[in-house]
Amino acid sequence: MSGHSKWATTKHRKAAVDKVRAKVFAKLIRQLEVAAREGGGDVTTNATLRTMFEKARAASLPMDKIERAIKRGTGELEGVHYEEVSYEGYAPSGVAIIVDCLTDNRNRTGAEIRNVFTRNGGSMAEPGAVGWQFARKGVIVLPASFDEDKIMEVAVEAGAEDLTSEGDQWIVTCAPQDLNAVRDALGSAGMEPESAEAAMVPSTTVPVTEEGQVRRVLRLLEALDDDDDVQNVWSNFDTPDDVLAAAAAD
Repeated sequence: MSGHSKWATTKHRKAAVDKVRAKVFAKLIRQLEVAAREGGGDVTTNATLRTMFEKARAASLPMDKIERAIKRGTGELEGVHYEEVSYEGYAPSGVAIIVDCLTDNRNRTGAEIRNVFTRNGGSMAEPGAVGWQFARKGVIVLPASFDEDKIMEVAVEAGAEDLTSEGDQWIVTCAPQDLNAVRDALGSAGMEPESAEAAMVPSTTVPVTEEGQVRRVLRLLEALDDDDDVQNVWSNFDTPDDVLAAAAAD
């Protein structure tokens, strides 16, 4: 199995936004509603809803909020109709960015995302200008304490494509449609994942090694993630762990 870009780097922005519980809950509730609207309210037959349900429980979203979100999605309760829209752009240093949103007003969201890019030294790009540098994958994170050979044996049998070591974690990648099967197989084998989600994984990365430039990239990523309509921000920048830690600490 060949390697791929640093997952810890592309996922950095979640560490900041996850500290703000109310925002995390609001984003998860939207994701639950959309998943239920598109695939039904049964987690046993709607794989996307099941993934969102497990993310919501892992984030300690109360069950009553989860249930109401699902009912709004299925139409059992009145709710706002959200649509999915993605934007592409560049951060300082030529770092490519994809921003996934759920919005009830596409024009408002597009204007807000453009303003965030502009205010933080980035620029919006035309659709497709950035997307070709990424591939949608299922990404499963496991503790490094699990045995590599056992992970490979179980994950590959279930459909995994790749296994890499990232510091204190193993990263398993697979086709998005195989995410639940691979996650379930690992869990059944006694290797419960730390996380499992569909993600945009970059095919190539942009090295950013100067602390000031790393700080500028992080500032844009975190400003995007702070927008209420934004669900995920994916980037292809790669930086040494010590530089990342120093930049994020400021």
